[in-house]
Amino acid sequence: MKKIRTLVVDDEPLARSRIVNLLKTVDFITLIGECKNGKEALSQIELYRPDLVFLDIQMPDLNGFDVLAKSVTPLPFIIFVTAYDQYALKAFDVHAVDYLLKPYDDERFLLALDHARKQISLRENALLHQKMLRLLDDYGQSNEDSVQTLEVKDRGRIQQVNVNDVWYIEAEGNYLHLHQKQRSHLIRQTLQAIEEELDNSLFLRIHRSILVNVNYIERIRYEGNNHFVFFLKNGVQLTSGRSYRESIETYLNDCELRRLLDNF
Repeated sequence: MKKIRTLVVDDEPLARSRIVNLLKTVDFITLIGECKNGKEALSQIELYRPDLVFLDIQMPDLNGFDVLAKSVTPLPFIIFVTAYDQYALKAFDVHAVDYLLKPYDDERFLLALDHARKQISLRENALLHQKMLRLLDDYGQSNEDSVQTLEVKDRGRIQQVNVNDVWYIEAEGNYLHLHQKQRSHLIRQTLQAIEEELDNSLFLRIHRSILVNVNYIERIRYEGNNHFVFFLKNGVQLTSGRSYRESIETYLNDCELRRLLDNF
């Protein structure tokens, strides 16, 4: 499981410091900030979208419940921390994952943290499952409609080229070069027309004249000025067009290709 991005909110410096010191001993926690009041908490939650917040209830200006009422959705997981036990039931009414009553010992703190870790893991697994179902559904629909082979002329004979064997497609006027690992074919068609026929989960438009098969991308580097360079497994380098930055980022965020990014 990835590290849990955690925010600590408490108006008492000593109480805040104790939580921070305990969290530093836990290897699955990344501490992203500390807040001394509700206003700071609202700002930090909005900015960093933490997975987990240790939230004091009694604070000046905005108390813990006020923070949750004004916060972004979906809310992070919350462990309330307070010296007043009368808030316990209300804390669970707002679906807090746990409630620490001051003074608490290290064992009780770690128990609450472990409970939060399990809840976060369950949510992540559920979200991953939903995403996989959507991907499978999209894949099935795209494969029903997309072409699997392309007709090319080779030495006067008509041949069928499997689209999975095409590394990238490059436009030149009304003609397209279908580049395979070590050879290419020329066909008369526009890039726009062939893009509509191909599986959009397999071919990514990175330039007004280039479609690339994502299966053959070895790594990706952001060059600045809205340009990406795509390094293919056969040594070819393809540079994206500036106007395609947004669509490329959207694609990378929705699939595992983001791990191939060098420095972005």
